[in-house]
Amino acid sequence: MKTFQLTGTPRTELGKKAAKTLRKGNMIPAVLYGGEKELTFQVPNEAVRSLIYTPEIFVVELTVDGTTTHAIIKEIQFHPVSDNILHIDFLEVSENKPVVMDVPIVLEGHAEGVKAGGKLSQEMRKLKVKAIYTQIPEKLVVNIDHLGLGKTMQVGSLSFEGLELLNAKNAVVCAVKLTRAARGAAAKAN
Repeated sequence: MKTFQLTGTPRTELGKKAAKTLRKGNMIPAVLYGGEKELTFQVPNEAVRSLIYTPEIFVVELTVDGTTTHAIIKEIQFHPVSDNILHIDFLEVSENKPVVMDVPIVLEGHAEGVKAGGKLSQEMRKLKVKAIYTQIPEKLVVNIDHLGLGKTMQVGSLSFEGLELLNAKNAVVCAVKLTRAARGAAAKAN
């Protein structure tokens, strides 16, 4: 997993009024959970843009007041109308405590069903996994070469070393759907 460097400054004032003032100054209020105590701090809006608006996942090397910790983004709150970032929650990670993250899925290969005239449909873009943060890959590669026409690939049929998949076992990751042309060809063959 890639590492992202982020520097924040401690917050002295808490509450709605202080948070509103921070946002007007182009800063984002943030909290770090998971350590001995909660840490409230602020980060510049421009500093987190390339961390948030990307499909990739990162371990954040967070430096606040000279202390550096490793963390992941747990939750981001957006404004409902303007879509500006209102608040970020970080979770401190360690070598001995597993974390839960959404990891992007990448489909690899050419499905047999697509060669037969079907259309590939990716139903899930990310899988929720639980593991030690150092074992979580940047992406999960799923081979679809054996996927036939009208067939689906479910979460229960996938397994990755060192990772526990938390999605429902019957959730569909991808499917090869029948097209009108494939139905017509099948009807003519019979």
